[in-house]
Amino acid sequence: MTAAEDDHFFVVNGRRWRRTDPALPEDVATALRSHLGRGRNAVKRAKRVGDDEALATARHRNGLAKHGLGERGPEWWTRPEADRIADAEQALADLDALDAD
Repeated sequence: MTAAEDDHFFVVNGRRWRRTDPALPEDVATALRSHLGRGRNAVKRAKRVGDDEALATARHRNGLAKHGLGERGPEWWTRPEADRIADAEQALADLDALDAD
């Protein structure tokens, strides 16, 4: 990996993972990580009990959080910072709305 790629990715057990967008405000990133953690726990619970609907809902939550963090979707380093932050804030609003339902 080049030095620039090191800023974009990290490797765990030989697998390359995209880093969280460093431009995100810390409160937004923290809230997105919280949603991601809850989504991961929900995936485990749904798998344990064999609830396919709950599994799909949990995976959707994880996808929203990962996109908001910049860990999925368009490469954050190729996009304007204001767009990335707006997308993260929208992902957070969407996740908060899931909790309100």
